[in-house]
Amino acid sequence: MRIIRAEEMGMCFGVRDALQITDQIIEPSQVTIHGELVHNPRVIHQLDAAGFVQSSETERAAVPETPAVLITAHGVSDRERRRLNSIGKQLIDTTCPLVRRAHDAAMQLAAEGRHVVLVGKPGHVEVQGIVEDLESYHVVPDIKTVKKYESEFLGIVCQTTMPSCLLEEIREEITTQNHEADIKFVDTVCHPTKRRQTAMLDLVKRVDAVVVVGGRNSNNTRRLAELCHQHGVPALHVTCAEEVNEQWFAGFDVVGLTAGTSTLDSTIDAVQERLEKLACSDMAANCSAHPPMPVVGQQFQSECSEN
Repeated sequence: MRIIRAEEMGMCFGVRDALQITDQIIEPSQVTIHGELVHNPRVIHQLDAAGFVQSSETERAAVPETPAVLITAHGVSDRERRRLNSIGKQLIDTTCPLVRRAHDAAMQLAAEGRHVVLVGKPGHVEVQGIVEDLESYHVVPDIKTVKKYESEFLGIVCQTTMPSCLLEEIREEITTQNHEADIKFVDTVCHPTKRRQTAMLDLVKRVDAVVVVGGRNSNNTRRLAELCHQHGVPALHVTCAEEVNEQWFAGFDVVGLTAGTSTLDSTIDAVQERLEKLACSDMAANCSAHPPMPVVGQQFQSECSEN
């Protein structure tokens, strides 16, 4: 079995910046992280071990007990910022600038008198942070939920981690069902997401299966796995190396490796190491069953040592 890494994968700059900010906080016990900093269980565990207070994303309406509140990389609404300020909380902001751009784009469309159609996952924390500041909007996760809207002026934006191909399909459907409306579109899919999706499309052409590493509730990680399935390539979504089941790889000669934008480098490396051990043991088993020519064995040994 051979392992091929995607050209673009893993942690984006927005997540790295957020983690760097947490590393610089002297008294973590005085800070409540307002929801999940990133959708990654390893990161959540590390923050808990460091002493941060963490509120779940379903309980953010409660009043944090600590004097400081850390806004996560997914951002919050301006309305929520005002609420936290009004109860005397110091805000530490780690909002990804590309998420902020999506929020600003939606607000600008609303200021122009447009009904905002947000292409994204309903209830996702990033989506909530945008729509909580809007008076007129619809959240559209797929083509089936598109409809004819009452407004003559529409504005389309999207969650930063949406697949570009899905966004284009939904955009076309909105245009078809609202052909008489004045429609303005702002592409707010972030560049790291686009690069990882493009790399995935290249990867699926060269492999028999793909291992996708990332949190279970990470939207962009799930989207990478969905891209594999859409192109007829099996995908195994794992959060860590311990979840790699060697029985799953039976019959696959070439396996791809990619990861979501909130996945730690150390987690990716551990998964790759696990895959390489499986590849080496698989080759060793084949060699014992069918003794190779000496040069073939030497080539494989070289590949294992380089990996």
